[in-house]
Amino acid sequence: MFQGETAITIDDKGRLAIPTSYRDLVAGAGGNRLVVTYNPFESGSLYLYPQAVWERVRDQVNALPRTRSVNRQLQLKLVGAATFVEPDAHGRIGVPASHRNAVGIEKKAVLVGMGEKFELWSEQAHLAQIRQTLGDADLGDDLVDLQL
Repeated sequence: MFQGETAITIDDKGRLAIPTSYRDLVAGAGGNRLVVTYNPFESGSLYLYPQAVWERVRDQVNALPRTRSVNRQLQLKLVGAATFVEPDAHGRIGVPASHRNAVGIEKKAVLVGMGEKFELWSEQAHLAQIRQTLGDADLGDDLVDLQL
């Protein structure tokens, strides 16, 4: 289970170092392989899945009927853009330039543990998300009973 946020620096080769606290979890959860793909719901971030979790998500997304435009968009952004990456001996992974450029990740980013996956946010997009607040109108029936 991944949780927490970490400020990350992207080096000149487009690599980021996986925080040491997550390295064993990454190795165990996905055979030390991650999949980088777009977050189809939020601009400014990428998803990083352990391989085993990714395979389940990929199969669910690919099973959706391609006759619906929203399904094709989801398939394009998740499956079509998926790239396998493996940490090197120093725990670094390379994030493809196309992915970084599309979401605005430059030198500074934020890695957020979101349960079974990570989200890698551009620094600016993450800050904008954190500054947003939820109001009463945002709370649907599924959130009303949460004891936060």
